[in-house]
Amino acid sequence: MIKKYIKSAETLIQALPYIKKFNSKTIVLKFGGSVGSKEFSNFANDLVLMKLVGIHPVVVHGGGSEISKALSSSGIEIKFVDGLRITCDRTMKIVESVLSGKINKEIVSTIRKNGGSSIGLSGKDDNLLKVKKIKLDKSSVDLGRVGKISKVNSKLIVTLNNKGYIPVISPIGCDNKGFTYNINADHAASQIASALNAEKLIMLTDVAGIKDKKNKLISSLNKKSAETLIKQGTIAKGMIPKVECVISALMGGVKKAHIIDGRIPHAVILETFTDSGIGTEILL
Repeated sequence: MIKKYIKSAETLIQALPYIKKFNSKTIVLKFGGSVGSKEFSNFANDLVLMKLVGIHPVVVHGGGSEISKALSSSGIEIKFVDGLRITCDRTMKIVESVLSGKINKEIVSTIRKNGGSSIGLSGKDDNLLKVKKIKLDKSSVDLGRVGKISKVNSKLIVTLNNKGYIPVISPIGCDNKGFTYNINADHAASQIASALNAEKLIMLTDVAGIKDKKNKLISSLNKKSAETLIKQGTIAKGMIPKVECVISALMGGVKKAHIIDGRIPHAVILETFTDSGIGTEILL
């Protein structure tokens, strides 16, 4: 029994330098999993611990699978172009309802149940996320209400951080005319992290990280190596836009980014407070 306690003490001691290093720093986390899952309960616990030791976690969430279920139930055809959901006016109402009205509130509620203080935000609140409509190059396809962030109201997030809250942001924004737009969650997390000059951007996924052609996990990459792996086809399919968003964040001033497996219990704590970390870190 005493060995078990010694092991726990050693783990806490290992975390100490990281607690000191990240005190008062901002870490943006993109969560795309299922809110009702065990993984999310662990994630919420991790967020509360981070806040208690002086770190400012900021959550950006997706909800693609829930949106698709809601659209199917409403008889709306689901279409994607270049990984972006075609979003007509009717689809936009459902997207906003699912992201801001359901998932966001469930995340905030879970954080509170785990002892944290949290406030849910839509990118529409106080012009948090200003967007411009995305127009595809050399394509006649109109994506509809799909936007790219042009400005982040970082002051609102900083104010909430300093008041002890964990901000939870749904990727919905408005243009200058007040029209509502759907935003890719990875893109939103990247832009928010850059605007906050975050210490870290952590992308929680359902894979271990980036792997080489022998299916071995790559623990660390720089920008040049990542771009080479994309050209070689080693980084492919859905991982490409994630890595591109990560690189954009690094170019925007984020110190370090990570792509980790959110299915691992307390993945965020393992990445943030241990020597070995998990997943793949990406640097400039």
